[in-house]
Formats: sequence, C-alpha cells, structure tokens
Amino acid sequence: MRIIQMIDSLEAGGAERMAVNYANALVNEIEFSGLVTTRKEGSLRDKIDANVSYLFLNKKRQLDFGALFRLRSFVLKNKVTHIHAHSTSFFLAFLLKLIHPSLRIIRHDHYGNNEFLLARPYFVLKQTAPFFNGIIVVNQKLKNWSELKLKAKNIIYLPNFSVKEKSKRADKILKGCEGKRIVCLANLRPQKNHFLLLEVAKKLKKTYSDWTFHLVGKDFEDDYAMQIKKLILEYELEENVFLYGSRPDVENILNLTSIAILTSQSEGLPVSLLEYGMYKKPIVVTRVGEIPTIVQHEENGFVVDSNEPDLFYKYLVKLITTEKIRFDFGQALYNTVQSDYTDKSVISKYLNWLQKS
Repeated sequence: MRIIQMIDSLEAGGAERMAVNYANALVNEIEFSGLVTTRKEGSLRDKIDANVSYLFLNKKRQLDFGALFRLRSFVLKNKVTHIHAHSTSFFLAFLLKLIHPSLRIIRHDHYGNNEFLLARPYFVLKQTAPFFNGIIVVNQKLKNWSELKLKAKNIIYLPNFSVKEKSKRADKILKGCEGKRIVCLANLRPQKNHFLLLEVAKKLKKTYSDWTFHLVGKDFEDDYAMQIKKLILEYELEENVFLYGSRPDVENILNLTSIAILTSQSEGLPVSLLEYGMYKKPIVVTRVGEIPTIVQHEENGFVVDSNEPDLFYKYLVKLITTEKIRFDFGQALYNTVQSDYTDKSVISKYLNWLQKS
C-alpha cells in the first residue's frame, strides 16, 4: 500500500498530531508513506519523519482547483493507492476521487464535541459518504452516530495513540516553583472548558498558593481566549495561571510539571491524555468522550464530572498532598497507555482493516 495522510494544518492540535503520528508510524510498514497539509503549516512540521514524503498545498479557498491538481500530481507521481483524510480535509479527498476514481479514500473523524453530537451538521458528510471506502472514528459515540446519520457501513473505531519522542528543542523554562506545577495541554477552545480550570485555580490559590497552572495550547485570539485572560485578572491569578500558547517541546513541558489535568466539557479521545500517560503524569480529568475508557477512577487517575469544580479541587489536593498517589497513578496510567494505545497495536489493526476495505 502507498498511503498519504492529509490534514488542513500542522498546528499543535489532536487531529494534527494523529496525522503526523500515522505518517511516521507507517514509514517502516508500507511501500510509501506521505503527508499533505492543505491550508497551513505549523509547529508539527518539525515532527515529521525525514522518510515521510511531504507536500504543502497552500490551499486558499474551499474550491481551489490549483491545489486540487497539485495534489493530483503528487498522488500520480508517487503512485498513491490510499488517501487518509483527517477532519475537514475529507472534502478535498472527495474532489480528488471525482477526477481519480481508482483512488481509495478514508475519512478519519476526530470530531471532539461529542456531548453535542445531535446538533452536528452532517449534510455534506452524508452526501460524500458513498465515495469513501471507510471511516475511522476515535470513539464509540461517533461510530454509532455515523451508522445512524450517514448510513455508513465500513466504520472502524481506532483509538488515538501517542508516540514518545525526543523534542528537537527544549527552550521553554516554566514559571512557578519546581515540583509544584500543574499542566493542561489543550488549545484554547470552548469545549476544553478552561473556565472550570480557573474556578479550581481560584480555590487552590487560597490553600496552596505556591502551586501554579501552566496552560499550553494554541491561542486563537478570539472571544473565548479573551474571556480566559479577563478572568485571570478578575480572579487575581496572574501569578498562579500562565499561558504559553502552542509549544512544540511537549516532552520538555511535561518533564517540568508534576500533575496534569483536563477540564473538558466534551472530547473525543484526547491525544494530550495519552501524552500524560507516556510521561507518567498523575491526572485529574473530566468524564467525557473516551476518557473513562482509559482512566479508571482511583486506579490510574481521578475522574470527575465536567461541572464539579469542588470535587475537581478535592482530588487535585489529594495529588498535591500525597506523593505516593502521584507516583502510583503516573505509573498505572503509563501501563494503560503502553498496553492499548501505542502505534504498534493501532497500526496493525489499521492495516488489516485497509486490506479488507
């Protein structure tokens, strides 16, 4: 098989990380592994394996025929058999299928707003569904939704996976006291519910003011981001909550922190959670998406509802005050990720599925 991954950008988001992870993992498994970015490059560009064939289309609009034919040339030149289209890049794959019918195309659905699936627009997805040879989903809710709404048949649930790698640079020194840092890897999007994090930070400031929160994720400079910054000032958390934007050096960030959290009100299967496990971080997370299938409460982490700031605070304090729990949870989460969420286990299922699709 000769497969290219396609994604709209290489900014540090979950779907983008998975596109890079798949391309890198396939290098030694198939004849040809490529990666195509349609609209925008980003910090993950440096994470692409040197043996992955890479193309940036610089697509300017939804119907950009120049980009479409550049993609077609790349596909023909490299004798590509499959396009694995992540998230919204599926539409370009669909257009290419119209002019290159022998190409097999796969849509990878990373939709993270799973608590609100009923409101998800699906007209375009349904109209293009017959042209796809299969759909990959990142949780069971999406699988059920695709079967019901799209009437799609060849659907497989494949969990996201994490790859531990050495950062190419480790230049960010975090603020706060060593050994007393709490990290949240999440782009500044409403579904990530940073407002819950700020409520917890406000409570923690009164009891453990030397512990600090470190928010790593893309700042879209929109109303949501502005509200976060406004609340940091309003709650007087300027010395307790720090924003870093998108960072390429995840290993460096996680090595400098002691506890990891996610406060999401909706998720698919967050790659950041798998990264927490890879680096043995003790966690407090919310009970959304596929998170409860990975995190067993009080076995490898603490899990709370997304509207429970008091309970979230309570469990965070347990981690702060009990070093043994931090160690045990970190090791247990690492074991879970190593057992079921590594590239080897997922890629094996992926290739077997593709051969039958």
